[in-house]
This record gives sequence, C-alpha cells and structure tokens, in this order.
Amino acid sequence: MKAQPLLPAALKRRRGPRVAVLALVLCSLLVPLAFLFDRAPSGYVTTEERHRQEVVLPSLDHVEKRRRSGADSGERQDAPEKIPRSSAGTIHQRTPEKNISKGSAGVVRQHKQIGSNTTRDDAKPKVFAAPKVEPSADVTDSTKVARDTNQEGEKADEVEKAKSCQLEFGSYCLWSIEHKEIMKDYIVKRLKDQLFVARSYYPSIAKIQGQEALTQEMKQNIQDHERILSASSVDADLPSFINKRMKQMERTIARAKSCTVDCKNVDRKLRQILDMTEDEARFHMKQSAFLYNLGAHTLPKSHHCLSMRLTLEYFKSSSLDSDDSPGKLSRPEYKHYVILSRNILAASVVINSTVSSCKEPGYLAFHILTDAQNFYAMKHWFTRISYKNAAIHVINYEAIVLEKLPKYTIRQLFLPEEFRVLIRSTKQPTENTRMKYLSLFSHSHFVIPEIFKYLNKVVVLDDDVVVQRDLSFLWHIDMGDKVNGAAEFCDLKLGEMKNVLGKTAYDPESCVWMSGVNLINLDKWREHNVTENYLLLMQKFEFKDELSLRAAAFPLSLLSFQHLIYPLDEKLTLAGLGYDYGIDEEVARRSASLHYNGNMKPWLELGIPDYKKYWKRFLDRGDRFMDECNVNP
Repeated sequence: MKAQPLLPAALKRRRGPRVAVLALVLCSLLVPLAFLFDRAPSGYVTTEERHRQEVVLPSLDHVEKRRRSGADSGERQDAPEKIPRSSAGTIHQRTPEKNISKGSAGVVRQHKQIGSNTTRDDAKPKVFAAPKVEPSADVTDSTKVARDTNQEGEKADEVEKAKSCQLEFGSYCLWSIEHKEIMKDYIVKRLKDQLFVARSYYPSIAKIQGQEALTQEMKQNIQDHERILSASSVDADLPSFINKRMKQMERTIARAKSCTVDCKNVDRKLRQILDMTEDEARFHMKQSAFLYNLGAHTLPKSHHCLSMRLTLEYFKSSSLDSDDSPGKLSRPEYKHYVILSRNILAASVVINSTVSSCKEPGYLAFHILTDAQNFYAMKHWFTRISYKNAAIHVINYEAIVLEKLPKYTIRQLFLPEEFRVLIRSTKQPTENTRMKYLSLFSHSHFVIPEIFKYLNKVVVLDDDVVVQRDLSFLWHIDMGDKVNGAAEFCDLKLGEMKNVLGKTAYDPESCVWMSGVNLINLDKWREHNVTENYLLLMQKFEFKDELSLRAAAFPLSLLSFQHLIYPLDEKLTLAGLGYDYGIDEEVARRSASLHYNGNMKPWLELGIPDYKKYWKRFLDRGDRFMDECNVNP
C-alpha cells in the first residue's frame, strides 16, 4: 500500500479553521442586522403542547443526611434532577429520608433562552456617535420583545427554582419564604462583596512581574477582611475603623482592575467562589430543612409531659376509671364517630368542636383508637372532662388486635398517612408548580369493621380536623352500594400513577380521594369484603421495613376502595391548612370542617399563625395539668 503524502493532509487540516473563522465573521455581521429588522426569534420554542398534567410524587419533605460528593456537590439548580425514575417521580411516606416506590409522571424541565443573560462587553455591538434620531417602530418593537423575553426568562427561572425546592424539601420552601429575613447589615454585605472581588483578582495579580507591592497589599487587605468578618456578622459588631479599611480595599481593587490581566483566569476564579458559595448555601438550607422536619414530626415536650402526668394520675385515681356502658355506645340511634390518635389535645379538639357544632350532642358517641403508651392518659383525660353528655370510649388498639384479631399481623397503630404531590401543567410550562398533601387511610383503618361489629355506619375523623358545622346530615345520605363517602381530588387520576399501583387492574379515570371526614357504611364494607381484598393486595407488595410498610398505604387505600367511593360535597371539608398560606379567611370561616393536612399542624410552633385561631377556639383551657406542663399551643 502506498503511503499518503503528508503535505496535502496538513493543508486540509488548516482549511477547516479558516472556514470556521469566515463563518463566524459572517454570522457576526448578520445577527445585528436580523435583530434590527425584528427577525430574531423571541420567547420559548415549544415542540408539542399536551393538555394533560404531569404529577410528581416525591418524598414528604425528604432531607438527605449525607452530602453529595464530586461533581454532584456543585450541581446547579438548572441541571437535570438526579432522581431515579423511569417516567415518574418518587413516592415516600410521611417519615423522611428513604425511597419507597415510584410515582407516575415525568419531570418537566424549563428551557432557558439562549443569549438572554449575556453580559460580556465584547459580546455587545459597538455603537458610534450619531445624530439623535427618534427610534423607528421596528426598533421599538424589537426592544419591547427583548424586554418581554428577559422577563419571561426570569419568571421561568423563578418557577424552576421553586419547583426544584418543593421537589426536594416540600413545605419547608413555603415556610422559609414566609419567614425569610431580609439582610439589613449593608456594611457586612459590602465587605463580603469586596472580599470576593479581591480573591478573584489576587491569583492573576500575583503572576504579573513588577507588581509585588500590589500583590502584598492585596493579600494584606484580604486577610484583614477575613479577620473582621470572622468576628462580626452584623454591622453593630464591626470595629470603628471599618470605613478606612473599606476605602483601602476599594483603592486596591481599582489598581488591580487597571492592570492587564487574563480575564479568563478572573472569570474562572469568580465561578469557583460562586460554586463554593452555592455549596455553602445549599448545605445550610439542608440543615434548616432537616430541623424543620424534625420539628414537624416531633411532638412538643410539653405534650409528652401532659401524657405522663395524666398516666400517673390515672393509676393514683383508679376510682375514676369508668367507661360509658357498652349498651350506650352501641345504640343505633347514636351517631358514632371513630378517631385514630396519639395526641390528647388533638383528639379533644376534634370532639369538642364536633359536639359544640351539633344540635343534639347527647346523641353522639366517640370511639378513640390509641396506642398502649397513650391509652391510660387518654382514658383519664376524657373521664375527667365532659363534652355536653357525649359518650366517649377510649380503646387500646394494640391490645384489642392482639387479643381478638390474631389474623392481623400489623398490630401497631398507624395514623392517617400523608403524601406530598407536585402537580404542574405541560400546557403552560411557566405556570407555578402546585403542591398538595394527600391524606389517606392507614393500615389500621382496615380493622375498624372488625372492632365495631355492632355498628353499621360511622364517620371517621382525622385528629387534625376542626368541625364548624353540624355533621348530623351525613347519616341521612344514601350512598347506595358505595362504602366510603369521601372528598375527591380529581387533579390526580389513577392512570397517572402506573408505577405506583403496580399491575393490579384499575380504572385510569378514577379520581384520588382523601381522608379527613369520611362517611363509612360498615355493612357495605363487609358485604364487599374490603378488608379481605386489602389483605390480598398486601401480598403483592414487599415490605422491607416500617417505612416501606407505611408507604404501601398509598396504593392499598386507592385500590381497595376502587369503585366504592361516594363523592361528598367539596364544601364539606376545606383542606390545606397545614401547608397553604393562601387560604381566604372568609372561605375558612364558612367551611363545615377544616383539615390541617400537611406538616404545619396547629399544635406545633411551625403551625401557620393565621389558622391556629380556629383550632385554639375549641381547646380546653385552664386544666391544671396543662398549666403544670406549660402547654401553650
């Protein structure tokens, strides 16, 4: 084989860069002309427009305890989210930190406009002096289009940041916005800005020969700024000579800018400082979100004190141990309510608000299912306090399941489970992401028909509900062949959760329903074998730990009651008081019941202040045990 000559190949390799340079020169001439004649594209390019909504079901206020390493630690907000999913989000149950199963729809990313954030001077066309002429209509329109495009780009960036924050941290983002502190220490902020600029120029100045004095001066000023900022975080702590140091730094930075330096090195250093600052801000944000979740999922110390004091008093005062007679609690003319709770004050508010809103409270019977730890405290509390002659029966759930229902392997009491859902429309990408908290039945709810075999109809109330109207009309509703009367949430359909529901057959157009106030026909429940179907469905899911067990409540609740939901009036319950800051006060006052679903419960310090008044109105005040434990929700 003949060897190819080297000279023609070298000429060919040189011809490529020449063609590229000529193409760049041609583009640099055409682009300004196209802009002046209003030919440049503006806005966003959309390849397709779908009318469906995509839903992400991530962890409930998931907070990673370990930091990402390598390139992941410097990940930008506009980088693709590194969340494992096929075409879906990730579902977690209420306790944070672990993956359970997969959600139902993809994540819609916003596309930034190319060129809208260009700030380099060399990228701007040079303008020479010319006689003052009124701008033409084309130029004015082009400027307006460019301004509108920049505004759309900024809005899209804000939506993208809010979506990313809510996806990872949930309601913490809403809480942090409401409690955001504006930095008032201007001098400290100015010192930090000077320090960043000086650090970016220092490596380049140090490489220039003949600038040893400027290098030493800049190094000294940087050290002085670092020393001052390490000892002062607010303007009031700054030393008296701070103005002199700031002027010295300004002169040093001005001298550094007058030197001929490599702009690439300065730009690279500024980006490194920016990345470090973003990493530090993200680290503190994760810390803050973790503490927020810790406060949201931890019962206050004063509540633990109340429970222990009541338990101790129960064993001291055994003579007060008297329940309502079983005959009174099983009478069919009574209106029976079932509440699952470990929180004494929350359960008392639910009962007090219900009897206060009822015209005939003497015909109400409340059955409280609690765990063994809080059983005696609950029992003593409701024995001491009377709620307008309403019958109250406290039941040790764990004991009754162990003694009378041995076929149920899950003997621990589970409260209603809550799941965070992010919904956004692909038709309008710049529309803000909507976050909702869905509360559903837990595994313990499916034992209710077995515990109350003598009842045929009950109303199940969550312990974060406040009743403001008489609910007696619920017993007059004819649900036909349906089992569960509930509020439906049709923004989310079963067909959008294929990876969550598995291979079980279901109607893709069925709406998701919510717990809170549920009318249950126990006769129809037994007739349709809902509990037996639930136990069969459980065999199709794997449970590695308690976290995965609780997460399984999402698909099991939806599938077990498929085609058995009776939609109640949407005005019956106003949900969202545990995370939504935008609820109108008049709407809340007129609602029949209020549901504090979400992380910001009214008995926590994190609770939304504007909504706490509805809950506190039905709180029993003046009790000596509350005073001793300093209970002040």
